[in-house]
Formats: sequence, C-alpha cells, structure tokens
Amino acid sequence: MALLQVNYVSRALMRTVTLHVVLPVDKFASEHTPYRPARAFPTLYLLHGLLGNYTDWVTGTRVQRWAEARDLAVVMPSGDNHFYVDQPGTHDLYGEFIGRELVEVTRRMFPLSPRREDTFIGGLSMGGYGALRNGLKYHDTFGAIAALSTANIVAHMDGFTDDAPNFNNRTSYLEGLFGPRAGIPGSDADLTALAHKLRGLPDEQPRIYLACGDADDLLGLNVQLRDELRADGFAVTWRQAPGGHEWDFWDSQIRQVIDWLPLAGGESGINSGHIR
Repeated sequence: MALLQVNYVSRALMRTVTLHVVLPVDKFASEHTPYRPARAFPTLYLLHGLLGNYTDWVTGTRVQRWAEARDLAVVMPSGDNHFYVDQPGTHDLYGEFIGRELVEVTRRMFPLSPRREDTFIGGLSMGGYGALRNGLKYHDTFGAIAALSTANIVAHMDGFTDDAPNFNNRTSYLEGLFGPRAGIPGSDADLTALAHKLRGLPDEQPRIYLACGDADDLLGLNVQLRDELRADGFAVTWRQAPGGHEWDFWDSQIRQVIDWLPLAGGESGINSGHIR
C-alpha cells in the first residue's frame, strides 16, 4: 500500500494544499511475480473533524490497512475549521474544493475510477457534516456518503451566543462560516434543505451510512438527521454503538464503512511485516 503526501496549488482556495492519499498500487504475490496490472480504483474522500488536518485518519485509525485489504483508494485533505463550505469573501471555497476540484485533480493524478458508483465521501464530526453537505450538493459525483458523529452545526444554531467559552459555539464563528444566521435555513449549508431537493428522485440520492456513539452529546441530532433523511426517501444505514466522540469509536466504524461500501473483494499480496 502506497501512502503518499501530495501538495498542489488549489484554484478553489488559491494556495498550496496538502493531502494524504492511500493508493493500493503496489501489491504482488511474491518477489518473483510482477505488480498486478493497472486498474482504476474506487475512491473514498475522507474528511477530518474540527482542529484536525490531513493526517488525522491515518494516525487515529487503521483505515490504511482496511483500504488496502479491499483495494480502495482513500484521499484525505485538510479542511481547517471551515466545515467544508464556501466563504466567497475570503476565497475559502472549501465546498468547491471538496465537492468538485479535489475529485477532478486526483483523478488526473492517480488511477481512480471516474464512475459515480465508485466514488464515495465520508468524514467524522465536522467532516461528517462536510461529507453530507458536499455529498448531497454534488450528488452527481458521489454514489455513497458515510457520516460519523455528524456535527450538524446549523441544526442547533439557536443555542449559539458570543459568550460561549469555546469558539465553535459562538455566533461570530457560525456567521463567519455561513453568513447571517437568518439566511442559513434553506441555503446549501442546510442539510435538510439539500436532502429535500432530492426527495422523490431515488436514482439521484446517494446511499448514506450514519453512525453515532450512544455516549456522544451529538446523538440526538444524529437521530433527528437519520429520521429526516429517511422521510425524504434516502436509503440510510444507521449504526448506534457504545462509545463517545472519540477515536476508538471512529476506528471501529471506518472499518464497517469500508465493509458497507460496494467494493469487490481485494487481492492479497505482500505488505510490510507480512511475508508468505
């Protein structure tokens, strides 16, 4: 399994961005056999949570091992603390970056499948919101969405004040990301509104995997989101399991996500520490 660090100049963000890419191109059965023939890989675009960056998933979970086993490419960008939405005033077009540019650029760089049914998006917490927002908005690109412990920030915005001790619960932070509070409902930051647009269009609705720990403060919001998506006709797989807002939960869930994705069985081969 090749683990690559990529730097390229993003037009959506107008600066150099850094990614981790897991690419299963280096499998061979023994020292006497060639690398297997080139192929176009199914791909998961995987988003981190608040305060994180492109290294989080590789350091916090065993996603690299499980992706290798299923011949799945994984692309992990940085989203800073911007919830993967667009802020045109500062040219921080994180939604455009995730939903369109990153897919186009990585397909040019690597042997990735161009098919919607092979292209997936997922994330945790802030990244769960980003996966749903961009998976629904760019539903013609992504065939499946996996959102773990989703921080659906706009669903509880009435609780925000500028007196909150943490920046991510302040009105100024919310409006800095999404614009004036009054304009958020019904916008492309509103997951419910995005889902409503696809109501009655089953062929355009991505399959969705939602999961949340039973000790997570966000459980209620995730259950509400599950019910709203199902009411709009989405095929939603729901997992509620022991755990909180923590890496042990996300590590166990990302393996289940990879098993849930429509992937062919992976080919075996030599890897680090494993000689047959």
